Amino acid sequence: MIRYAIALLIVLHGAAQAVTQEEVAAGAARLYRERIETLRAAYRLDSDERFQARVERIARPLIAQAIRDYPAAASFAWEVHTTPDGDPNASSMAGGLLLVGGEHVSDLSLSDAELAMLLAHEIAQSVLLHNLREAEEAIRLNPSWSTRPYAELEHAIDNDGALMRALGGFNAACEEVADREGMRLAWRAGWPAEALAGYFRKLARHSRSPNLTSAEHPSPNARWIAARALAQNLKPGSDP
Repeated sequence: MIRYAIALLIVLHGAAQAVTQEEVAAGAARLYRERIETLRAAYRLDSDERFQARVERIARPLIAQAIRDYPAAASFAWEVHTTPDGDPNASSMAGGLLLVGGEHVSDLSLSDAELAMLLAHEIAQSVLLHNLREAEEAIRLNPSWSTRPYAELEHAIDNDGALMRALGGFNAACEEVADREGMRLAWRAGWPAEALAGYFRKLARHSRSPNLTSAEHPSPNARWIAARALAQNLKPGSDP
């Protein structure tokens, strides 16, 4: 199933690799460090010690499972931080750099299993190299990016409205893959699939527009329906 997910992304982006994972990871590390230092200066980094400890406790075995499933991830500089802010809900950057927002976890009253699903989604984004795949897709859409410094492309992916819109469908497909592979990863790590799916139920119930598909995400209801269906297939002894 892991090979299937990787093959699906290759089909989706269909781009020759004109940028390397090393470039993407280096750029991500720089941006992550800037974000971390900004939060630290504002006393908003890891400021809730209990929440930070909870996130680390749940994340550690998920990361260990990810490394078992994707051995290349052993070389990632894994790092997990939290902020009480609501932005982000949770995010991952290339190379295993995670940031979790406490407001989202609190607003949805996430159980440990539901928090594990949120974390597993972000971990899946990292090990499936979604940041790299996004850069490759941008180059496929506009080959001129392959002749320009990667830093310019990196900035455009997050700031150029036209490029962001063009990448919307691709990124939505990546989100679907991360939902699915994240649940499988967390299930292999020992979490009950039905409990993991509860995250998407809460996401849909707390959404003001549960049937609205955004530029980069399927609708909350669609994610909940897909998660519920997958959970029904993830039983002891089944093929994940």
